[in-house]
Amino acid sequence: MALTVGFDLDMTLIDPRPGMAAVMNAVGAESGHALDGEHFAAHLGPPLDMIYRDFGVPEEEIPGLVARFRALYPEIVIPATVALPGAAQALATVKELGGTTVVVTGKYRANAALHLAALGWEVDHLFGELWSTGKAEALKQHGAAVYVGDHVGDIRGAKAAGATAVGVVSGPCSRRELEDEGADVVLGSLTEFPAWLRDNAVSLGSASPAPR
Repeated sequence: MALTVGFDLDMTLIDPRPGMAAVMNAVGAESGHALDGEHFAAHLGPPLDMIYRDFGVPEEEIPGLVARFRALYPEIVIPATVALPGAAQALATVKELGGTTVVVTGKYRANAALHLAALGWEVDHLFGELWSTGKAEALKQHGAAVYVGDHVGDIRGAKAAGATAVGVVSGPCSRRELEDEGADVVLGSLTEFPAWLRDNAVSLGSASPAPR
């Protein structure tokens, strides 16, 4: 069976932190809420509605602020975002091995697609607005044998999908936190991923769960 590998986006494949901080601060300035963009950008992972609740935004205002964040996003975040080391090579290695790439992110799908286009990356499938164990259905749909992410929520999603959970310490979670959550493998960065995948591709391909 062909190998399918899933990837998270923020702080796994890309570093959008400067732009994310700027957008959150802009929304705070417009709305009058005390939104700390730098804190938000340093802890990327959870969805926007959860972030706004943590900042104390009243529930009835959250949909409007989510929409405003998404509207400001393309002009501010996309140009300021860079690929993380090894990201392009990681995606290319899956393709070289005849595999399928799936990006599953908590980010709004339309904005995630803009990131991929800006970096010239082509992936086979893209899913947005999925977080933690909510990522499992998308991964299971395409029979992902591996899911790579930087957050403990990504590890939970991988485990819920029956996929090998590969953590990278490029995001807010430490090696210990990822291991304690159940990561099967923890890499220092995606630069280590191509060699790891080549070493394990045969066994992972044969162990891939059937697509649903």
